[in-house]
Amino acid sequence: MAASPNILVVEDDRETRTLIAKYLRTNSCNVTTAADGREMERAMADHRVDLLILDVMLPGEDGLSLCRKVRAESQLPIIMLTARGEDVDRILGLEMGADDYLPKPFNPRELLARINAVLRRQASALNASATPTATALSFAGWQIDFRLRELRNPGGARVAMTSAEFDLLRTFCERPGRVLSRDSLLDLTQGRNAGSFERSIDVLVSRIRRKIEADPQDATLIKTVRSGGYMFTPTVEAIATATTN
Repeated sequence: MAASPNILVVEDDRETRTLIAKYLRTNSCNVTTAADGREMERAMADHRVDLLILDVMLPGEDGLSLCRKVRAESQLPIIMLTARGEDVDRILGLEMGADDYLPKPFNPRELLARINAVLRRQASALNASATPTATALSFAGWQIDFRLRELRNPGGARVAMTSAEFDLLRTFCERPGRVLSRDSLLDLTQGRNAGSFERSIDVLVSRIRRKIEADPQDATLIKTVRSGGYMFTPTVEAIATATTN
């Protein structure tokens, strides 16, 4: 498991919620808890979440509906919990976008193992989506050349970028369509160097938007995903080399 993942547990039964949180905290997880959908939304707005543990039977809006909403906005890993173990419920949960499904009662060690497995799968998917062998990529008419470390606009003109801006844009281009948390972007671009912090990613994204977005205030290429991070939306294609003038 990645060091200290941030887990959000949404469970209306206080005893179960407390037991899960206590066990996960003793196993190097940062845990936030919620009793229903409203508390879940507030928690996701206030905290970075790496994985969501979501009970199906919740007061108000049920877990399946909440799962569908979260999945429509991001690729946040989701593990569903329920007292009902029928296959139809498991299949419905997976169809709503859950990554895994665990019926109650369950052994906390099994839940931890499933969290590990889901996070590993997500990391593998992110790594598989990268295209490090390409010398250059194109997106929405733009071209980014890794060898020359140049960005050119749709008209072919070179756009000045700092080294940090270039590295972050390259990271986005290599992982299109993926929700990337600020933490993961820091790891991929700055390697957790001393002095690096999540806010630096927001500043760099703002600078890049001013250079590549038609309207930086209404960004369409680098979209903000609430409580998730950022997603690079355009189709990215590998090219032999960027055009030079």
